[in-house]
Amino acid sequence: MADWWAAAARPAGGRSQGAAMTVVADQQVQGIDPRTGRPVGHPVPATTADAVDTAVRAAAAAGERWAATPAPQRAGVLEAVADALDAERDALVAAADRETALGTTRLTGEVARTTGQLRMFAGVLRDGGFLDAVLSPADAAAGTPDLRRMRIPVGPVGVWSASNFPFAFSVAGGDTASALAAGCGVVVKAHEAHPETSEATAAVLRTALTAAGASDGLVGLVHGREAGVALVDHPLLRAAGFTGSQRGGRALADRAAARPRPIPFYGELGSVNPVIVTRAAARARRDEIATGYAASLTLGAGQFCTNPGLLVVPDDAELLAAVAAAVSGTAGAPMLTPRMADTYRDTVQQRSALDTLATGRPGDGPQAPAPATWTVPVPRLLAEPDLGEEVFGPAGLVVTYRDESELAELAGDLDGSLTATVHAEPGDRELVAGLLPVLQRRAGRLIYNGWPTGVAVNWAQHHGGPWPATNAPGFTSVGARAIDRWLVPVAYQGFPDELLPPELAEANPYGIPRTVQPGR
Repeated sequence: MADWWAAAARPAGGRSQGAAMTVVADQQVQGIDPRTGRPVGHPVPATTADAVDTAVRAAAAAGERWAATPAPQRAGVLEAVADALDAERDALVAAADRETALGTTRLTGEVARTTGQLRMFAGVLRDGGFLDAVLSPADAAAGTPDLRRMRIPVGPVGVWSASNFPFAFSVAGGDTASALAAGCGVVVKAHEAHPETSEATAAVLRTALTAAGASDGLVGLVHGREAGVALVDHPLLRAAGFTGSQRGGRALADRAAARPRPIPFYGELGSVNPVIVTRAAARARRDEIATGYAASLTLGAGQFCTNPGLLVVPDDAELLAAVAAAVSGTAGAPMLTPRMADTYRDTVQQRSALDTLATGRPGDGPQAPAPATWTVPVPRLLAEPDLGEEVFGPAGLVVTYRDESELAELAGDLDGSLTATVHAEPGDRELVAGLLPVLQRRAGRLIYNGWPTGVAVNWAQHHGGPWPATNAPGFTSVGARAIDRWLVPVAYQGFPDELLPPELAEANPYGIPRTVQPGR
């Protein structure tokens, strides 16, 4: 793996990069059962560089025809895909559970989230506001021409699947759904943790797309790390979306920027998601906060990008005891891959010099390490910020403050996160109001008296944040505005009405919302 990251970090072009891309003919991607640590299912061949090229070219050609399909028709196709996935839900869930051990209840809900995303984007297409159509009619007195602007698809998109969401952030997940809604062809790089699930999902997706009238090749699928490098390097690719580690995302983002023709790379890279508890909240809701924290920390074996990695609390012995009791009552669950479980154990061992607050019980099987929490005071975390780095798994750092001045100092020193949470009482209004201007520049979603795990999929959601949570904090990977990543603006100056796109023509046949410059 280290060799691959070294290759991925090198700029595109040159013999050394080409050698790193070469895929051995018999290389395969094998799923592992997290409950047993043994291989599960049939190995999937890694995709060669030539096959990546074929997939991108097919997506580009099919994407041209797809982009020309009116948005209301694309909406119907997305709904047909959602229906097809729902019809195959039980088989897909069974395959995913074998490869991820996330459980049928969780995975069934994730399929519903995935199909719900597709239907949401169908609604976005019918609404038409995503086009951001603007009209500035000619003004003879001012000597200005007729200008009309809208957004069009960026072109073929590469998507890197996440490990922890085999449906919602994978082959038919939010990146793919939003890119298809925008009018783009897509090539998905499957995650190694669930190759057969990815293949099964892709088969349903392709069949549904073809049956609904889309061109073959609109969505491609590739496997293997070298295929991911070949994908980001492909000259026809126009944008990329990634959900995964900071290290992996940074390597690919750097590579995307180093191409002869750089492309935008939208990476969700991990987050510590601080949760701040005021003194009043600690007194009023001690047990509720303790149990809520333990549940959020260990949900899905802690394998969520919104895992509450930092719990910031007053130096209150009763609250700390309640948190310790709640965490002690938890048990580990199988982590997605042996490497993730090993990395988690290594991190726990590295933190052995810290003051342990509580440790849960290991779960069953070789990949289910125990949850763990440690305590540090604010001054130490400020002096040793590396202690606050993200841990992928059920581990959390409980940071204690003596007074509100320390709390404000810590808030100002936090790195970027996807979320920031405040637990407070009505009497804390002034304190919270003082923290908000700081927190809103350090997180994409602010939460009051809740927990960060659980991301609603709707039109108002923003799932992004400053570095290192993402490398593009102006964009979201969840919600209706996720489509923004795959669109680029174009203005038409002086064109006759019959040559304008329907969305900009006077008749506005689809009835989309349009902004007309005031006074024109």
